[in-house]
Amino acid sequence: MAKRDYYEVLGVAKGADAAAIKKGYRQKAKELHPDRNADDPTAEAKFKEANEAYEVLKDAEKKAAYDRYGHAAFENGMGGGGQRPGGGQGDFGSAFSDVFDDLFGDFMGGNRGGGGRRGGAQRGNDLRYNLRISLEEAFAGLKKTVNVPTAVSCDGCNGTGAEGGSEPQTCPTCAGMGKVRAQQGFFTVERTCPTCSGMGQTIKDPCKTCHGQGRVEKEKSLSVNIPAGVETGTRIRLAGEGEAGMRGGPTGDLYIFIEVKDHALFEREANNLFCRVPVSMATAALGGEIEVPTIDGGRSRVKVPEGSQSGRQMRLRGKGMPALRGAGNGDMFIELAVETPVKLTARQRELLKEFDELSEENNPQGSSFFTSVKSFWDSMKG
Repeated sequence: MAKRDYYEVLGVAKGADAAAIKKGYRQKAKELHPDRNADDPTAEAKFKEANEAYEVLKDAEKKAAYDRYGHAAFENGMGGGGQRPGGGQGDFGSAFSDVFDDLFGDFMGGNRGGGGRRGGAQRGNDLRYNLRISLEEAFAGLKKTVNVPTAVSCDGCNGTGAEGGSEPQTCPTCAGMGKVRAQQGFFTVERTCPTCSGMGQTIKDPCKTCHGQGRVEKEKSLSVNIPAGVETGTRIRLAGEGEAGMRGGPTGDLYIFIEVKDHALFEREANNLFCRVPVSMATAALGGEIEVPTIDGGRSRVKVPEGSQSGRQMRLRGKGMPALRGAGNGDMFIELAVETPVKLTARQRELLKEFDELSEENNPQGSSFFTSVKSFWDSMKG
């Protein structure tokens, strides 16, 4: 039976570049693998065919020969397309290992961005510390001492993990790579080295204090500067204040996450503050002045215009929170809440009834509302 075109086998265009060929093979390897096609008796043959095609097309010289002569380039024991000199059929391990890390690296102990590394040193973990502060502290800024449980470098071995100043040795099993590969059927499986646990080094005489880790658990006190203007969710990074690295590896970072507690008087939106202030019915009707608090502990007098309604807002410029990055402060908004008097005396009731009889033209919102209600009822009758 004639062999299929290698480009067709991998589902790529004639003359495709190396990236397209690798991508095509990755897709075919996952699609055709026998373990995923247990009910297809031809799956193994198709999988080997894809491997054979990739063995040729991934190699620049073999690809050039194939592009010129086709399958004839590898006949008569020339050694391509899965054929080895002497006629032996090659396994697919070398081809599949090229894409192994892309397909399975994250599940087979592959480490991206920090885990075990050749040489034994391992970066320490970053730490998170949640810090709650008051709105007043967020306004003014503060210096705070925090106690953080962490791992610090072992003094007994200076972080090496070895007793008496001895040096760790290169792991004989993985030759310092921290990983070992084994052929299992169709797969080349990569695992963490069992001898050194992925560190790449072994310690003949571990430190008695840290048991070879190079670090010990300890609570550390740190002074943190909280800038004025922080809000909930603000993150402060303290470089090098996280966990100590394994066996002399670099130290991680500490991240302080700020939470600003709710305030009894003020609500915050970005750099602006809002304060709801109750005023008497008489003050709202006649106008006057009220005294309001400010976040810096001071007081401001605010003029209430005659005829003010509940919900009316007045702005105090520059009385809000400071900008975290930049100059100036936000504003403070006073929202009026007109109070209805309660527990009236007989004389107060008498005066309010007399006022109500004389105030038909003094309630513009009420007059407008009931005019709309009358129109609505009339339209329903129609």
